[in-house]
Amino acid sequence: LSFSYFLPKNGYFSTPISPFSIRGIGVDLTNYFALQTGFSLYRMSGLNIKDIDDFESKDALVGPNFTLMVPLELVLQFVGQRQEFRIKGGGFGFLTFDNKLNNGNVDKAIRQLESWEVANSSFDFDNKPGFGYFFGAEYVIFITRQWGLTFEANYLIGDADFGLSGSYTGGNSSGGLTTREVDYSDAKLDLTGLELSIGIIITQ
Repeated sequence: LSFSYFLPKNGYFSTPISPFSIRGIGVDLTNYFALQTGFSLYRMSGLNIKDIDDFESKDALVGPNFTLMVPLELVLQFVGQRQEFRIKGGGFGFLTFDNKLNNGNVDKAIRQLESWEVANSSFDFDNKPGFGYFFGAEYVIFITRQWGLTFEANYLIGDADFGLSGSYTGGNSSGGLTTREVDYSDAKLDLTGLELSIGIIITQ
C-alpha cells in the first residue's frame, strides 16, 4: 500500500486519490527476478498537450482530471535479511477522465503564437487511453518480520491521443478581430514525469 506523487513535465504537482494506491502485486520468477503490477488513481492537477502543429506551452493545458495508471514491470531484486533493493522497468497503460482544458493557458499560448493582445479559444477534444514505459528503483527496509517501509522513484514516459478541434478569436487594439478554425488531430496528452512513492509492505 503506497502514497504516490507525480511531478509531470510542464505540468502541476499531482497527488493520489486518498487513501492509497496498490502497487507491487506479483510473483517471483526466480530469486532475483519478479513480475509485478498494481494501480494508482491520481487527481492530476495539470498535464500538458504535445504535438500541436502551431504552438507549444510550458504550462499545463489540461486539468484537473482523474488518471488511472496500471503498470506491468519486470523487477531485478537483491534481497537481504532486513533490506531489499529493486531495479524496475516496464510499460504502463493509463486512462484519464473528467478532463478539462485550462483555457487560460491555452489562450496565453495562442496570444504568443499570433502576437495578439487578446485571444479566446473554444476547443473540443477526443480523449483516448494511453500507453508508455518507465524505469526506476525501490528501497525496502523491514522494521519487523511482518512489515516494512518502501521508498520508490520511477520516471514515466507516455502519451495518449488527444485530438483538438475548434476555433479561436483574437487580435490587437490597432486592428479588428480574427477568427481561425483549426484541427489538431495529432495532439497528444503528455504523461511524462517523475513518480515518487512511499508505502508499507505487509508479509505473512
